[in-house]
Amino acid sequence: MIKPILALSTAALFSLQAAATVVEIRTNMGNISVNLFDEETPETVENFLEYVNSGAYANNVVHRSEPDFVIQAGGFTYNNTLPLDTVATGVAVVNEPELSNVRGTIAMAKQAGDPNSATSQWFINLSDNSQNLDVQNGGFTVFGQVIENGMDVADAISELPRFNLGGAANSIPLQDYTNDDATNGREPDGDNFVLITDIVVTDAATVTNPDLTPVPNTLIDNGSEPTPPSGGGSSGGAMHPLALLVIAVTTIVFRRRTKR
Repeated sequence: MIKPILALSTAALFSLQAAATVVEIRTNMGNISVNLFDEETPETVENFLEYVNSGAYANNVVHRSEPDFVIQAGGFTYNNTLPLDTVATGVAVVNEPELSNVRGTIAMAKQAGDPNSATSQWFINLSDNSQNLDVQNGGFTVFGQVIENGMDVADAISELPRFNLGGAANSIPLQDYTNDDATNGREPDGDNFVLITDIVVTDAATVTNPDLTPVPNTLIDNGSEPTPPSGGGSSGGAMHPLALLVIAVTTIVFRRRTKR
């Protein structure tokens, strides 16, 4: 489904005003505050806030973790049983690749080969992924920046062991869950998933963090080709073969037992 890496561009020489809404992603591992870039990516922010305000992200699951690359959520919820439920999505939003996928930014995930296919899923960049994601698939739309100590939480999530539950959750981070649990067929539950209890607007002021300067995406304008990922795949298409090899070696395939 949705799949996802490094350089600080001379884009830092440009100055953009960071005007915007602040939201708090509340998880069972801590809260992540995000300053949204309403002025730079208005359509994307409006789309994201529609999901926020509808409650679509309540009980959402961080379903994908690629250490030193991204953590991803927004697509699935846990309602006390498996398989995970899929978030109902609306019309896809038009791509707005204005800003760079540097560490600490939040961006929209999308379908491979379709720049304008983002709906509810998003990811947080754990590294400077600009050389790859700023140009791949039309460029991935960055629409916010993690602030305060939010990246401590994101990094902690990325350090959890990962397991393969199949489908889009083939690299899902789980807490207090072991290889023995997977081998014995024990299904993970609410104590094991990284759950987003809700995402709420905490500051709707026009200018919330005026000192925050987002990095423009200049690679999309100069025709640069994506740099092959090292240790990560694509947030929007089929995973890079190297990433598949890493997951095959480092994760345990979870064998779910069919409930009758």
